[in-house]
Amino acid sequence: MGVCNEMKTNIAVFASGRGSNFAAIAKAIKSGRIKKANLALLVCDNLNAPVILKAKKFKVKVALVRRDIFPTKNDFEDRIIRYLKENKIGLIVLAGFMRLLSLGFIRVYKNRIINIHPALLPSFKGAEGIKDAFDYGVKITGVTVHFVDGQMDHGPIIMQKEVKIEEKDTLESLEVKIHKVEHKLYPEAINSLIREKLRIKGRRVIISNRQSRKRPQSDLR
Repeated sequence: MGVCNEMKTNIAVFASGRGSNFAAIAKAIKSGRIKKANLALLVCDNLNAPVILKAKKFKVKVALVRRDIFPTKNDFEDRIIRYLKENKIGLIVLAGFMRLLSLGFIRVYKNRIINIHPALLPSFKGAEGIKDAFDYGVKITGVTVHFVDGQMDHGPIIMQKEVKIEEKDTLESLEVKIHKVEHKLYPEAINSLIREKLRIKGRRVIISNRQSRKRPQSDLR
């Protein structure tokens, strides 16, 4: 997905809101927890999103692409793709981007788009994963990092981490616990994708610690 050993993978984060996962990724790259990566671009569709200020703080280029100024979804996505190609993006990281990408877009970046979901997929899909798990009364929920494949919260799972729901937890305290795990797991997953050999077999994602010297990591199939 991008790179030989001497190069860095250019990452684009897509976000529409506060940008807490964006900040966690930026800090992880700066500290070296994510290696061989360059946070090259923030793609945002919301003019008033706080994540834009975070991008400026970390000196990350911002592509503000408002859906309402484009006549069709295809035009909107075509403009985003132009930004991605101009910045030689090798990996797209969805972090609270509140729009579903089309199948056409996903095909262009097949196996190079990942998402984080605040529940243990396939349970509690959708925008209210934390609340749905809490309201259902499960004892264990968690966080999932997965590839994007055209269906909502459906692609092959890269990593998961469980979070216990204690008797004393409220929805607010559970949200804090979930976000804390997200901010650790997402950088870990990104680092693994960039640095390690990865294969997709059906719905299984196999990550090996052995580096391949013969082929770049873009060979995701």
